[in-house]
Amino acid sequence: QVPLVESGGGSVQAGGSLRLSCAASGYTYGSYCMGWFRQAPGKEREKVASSYTSSGSGTTYYADSVKGRFTISQDNVKNIVYLQMNSLKPEDTAMYYCAAQIMTWWSCYAAKKGDFGYWGQGTQVTVSS
Repeated sequence: QVPLVESGGGSVQAGGSLRLSCAASGYTYGSYCMGWFRQAPGKEREKVASSYTSSGSGTTYYADSVKGRFTISQDNVKNIVYLQMNSLKPEDTAMYYCAAQIMTWWSCYAAKKGDFGYWGQGTQVTVSS
Protein backbone atom coordinates (compact mmCIF):
# COMPACT_ATOMS: atom_id res chain seq x y z
CA GLN A 1 0.00 0.00 0.00
CA VAL A 2 1.16 3.50 -0.83
CA PRO A 3 -1.25 5.95 0.74
CA LEU A 4 -1.40 9.19 -1.21
CA VAL A 5 -3.24 12.22 0.08
CA GLU A 6 -3.71 15.31 -2.07
CA SER A 7 -4.44 18.79 -0.79
CA GLY A 8 -4.32 22.38 -1.97
CA GLY A 9 -7.17 22.47 -4.42
CA GLY A 10 -9.69 25.29 -4.48
CA SER A 11 -11.35 27.98 -6.54
CA VAL A 12 -9.39 30.77 -8.16
CA GLN A 13 -9.88 33.31 -10.91
CA ALA A 14 -8.14 32.99 -14.23
CA GLY A 15 -4.53 34.08 -13.97
CA GLY A 16 -4.26 32.94 -10.38
CA SER A 17 -2.08 30.28 -8.80
CA LEU A 18 -2.50 27.19 -6.66
CA ARG A 19 -0.05 24.68 -5.24
CA LEU A 20 -1.19 21.11 -4.90
CA SER A 21 0.52 18.75 -2.47
CA CYS A 22 0.62 14.97 -2.44
CA ALA A 23 1.79 13.40 0.79
CA ALA A 24 3.00 9.84 0.43
CA SER A 25 4.01 7.22 2.94
CA GLY A 26 4.93 3.58 3.18
CA TYR A 27 7.62 3.34 0.55
CA THR A 28 11.07 4.41 -0.52
CA TYR A 29 10.17 7.67 -2.14
CA GLY A 30 13.06 7.97 -4.51
CA SER A 31 12.30 4.67 -6.26
CA TYR A 32 8.95 5.76 -7.64
CA CYS A 33 7.60 7.65 -10.56
CA MET A 34 5.23 10.31 -9.23
CA GLY A 35 2.54 11.71 -11.46
CA TRP A 36 -0.18 14.32 -11.47
CA PHE A 37 -3.29 13.66 -13.51
CA ARG A 38 -6.53 15.56 -13.99
CA GLN A 39 -10.02 14.66 -15.06
CA ALA A 40 -12.67 17.12 -16.13
CA PRO A 41 -16.35 16.10 -16.28
CA GLY A 42 -17.03 13.99 -19.32
CA LYS A 43 -13.37 13.72 -20.26
CA GLU A 44 -10.63 11.13 -19.95
CA ARG A 45 -8.14 11.35 -17.12
CA GLU A 46 -5.04 12.93 -18.57
CA LYS A 47 -1.46 13.13 -17.39
CA VAL A 48 -0.36 16.61 -16.47
CA ALA A 49 3.15 16.06 -15.14
CA SER A 50 5.43 13.38 -13.78
CA SER A 51 8.78 13.23 -12.11
CA TYR A 52 11.22 10.57 -10.95
CA THR A 53 14.33 11.06 -8.94
CA SER A 54 16.69 8.43 -7.67
CA SER A 55 20.42 8.50 -7.13
CA GLY A 56 20.70 11.89 -8.77
CA SER A 57 19.02 10.99 -12.05
CA GLY A 58 15.64 12.42 -13.00
CA THR A 59 13.21 13.06 -15.76
CA THR A 60 10.27 15.39 -15.82
CA TYR A 61 7.25 15.35 -18.10
CA TYR A 62 4.71 18.10 -18.74
CA ALA A 63 1.69 18.00 -20.95
CA ASP A 64 1.86 20.60 -23.71
CA SER A 65 -1.18 22.35 -22.28
CA VAL A 66 0.61 23.17 -19.03
CA LYS A 67 4.23 23.68 -20.11
CA GLY A 68 5.60 26.93 -18.78
CA ARG A 69 2.75 27.29 -16.28
CA PHE A 70 2.94 24.20 -14.06
CA THR A 71 5.94 22.89 -12.15
CA ILE A 72 6.28 19.51 -10.45
CA SER A 73 8.71 19.20 -7.57
CA GLN A 74 9.51 16.80 -4.77
CA ASP A 75 10.60 17.02 -1.18
CA ASN A 76 12.31 13.67 -0.64
CA VAL A 77 12.74 14.31 3.07
CA LYS A 78 9.06 14.93 3.71
CA ASN A 79 7.89 12.50 0.99
CA ILE A 80 5.73 15.16 -0.65
CA VAL A 81 5.31 15.93 -4.32
CA TYR A 82 4.01 19.34 -5.35
CA LEU A 83 2.34 20.75 -8.40
CA GLN A 84 2.73 24.52 -8.62
CA MET A 85 0.13 25.87 -11.01
CA ASN A 86 0.47 29.44 -12.27
CA SER A 87 -1.44 31.45 -14.85
CA LEU A 88 -4.43 29.21 -14.39
CA LYS A 89 -7.06 29.06 -17.10
CA PRO A 90 -10.72 27.99 -16.96
CA GLU A 91 -9.77 24.91 -19.00
CA ASP A 92 -7.56 23.79 -16.10
CA THR A 93 -10.71 23.15 -14.09
CA ALA A 94 -10.72 19.47 -13.11
CA MET A 95 -10.24 16.98 -10.33
CA TYR A 96 -6.51 16.55 -9.86
CA TYR A 97 -5.06 13.21 -8.80
CA CYS A 98 -1.66 12.19 -7.53
CA ALA A 99 -0.31 8.81 -8.63
CA ALA A 100 2.73 6.68 -7.84
CA GLN A 101 4.33 3.54 -9.18
CA ILE A 102 7.66 1.76 -9.01
CA MET A 103 9.25 1.86 -12.45
CA THR A 104 12.51 2.65 -14.13
CA TRP A 105 13.35 6.30 -14.54
CA TRP A 106 13.33 6.02 -18.32
CA SER A 107 9.75 4.65 -18.20
CA CYS A 108 8.45 7.46 -16.05
CA TYR A 109 8.45 10.13 -18.74
CA ALA A 110 6.07 8.24 -21.03
CA ALA A 111 4.10 6.47 -18.31
CA LYS A 112 0.33 6.56 -18.78
CA LYS A 113 -2.50 6.35 -16.28
CA GLY A 114 -2.68 2.57 -16.66
CA ASP A 115 0.95 2.28 -15.56
CA PHE A 116 0.26 3.74 -12.13
CA GLY A 117 -1.01 1.48 -9.40
CA TYR A 118 -1.41 3.91 -6.54
CA TRP A 119 -3.79 6.86 -6.58
CA GLY A 120 -4.93 9.54 -4.22
CA GLN A 121 -8.54 10.55 -3.71
CA GLY A 122 -8.23 13.72 -5.76
CA THR A 123 -8.54 17.43 -5.07
CA GLN A 124 -10.81 19.77 -7.02
CA VAL A 125 -9.44 22.78 -8.87
CA THR A 126 -11.92 25.30 -10.26
CA VAL A 127 -10.81 28.27 -12.32
CA SER A 128 -13.34 30.96 -13.13
CA SER A 129 -13.07 33.45 -15.96
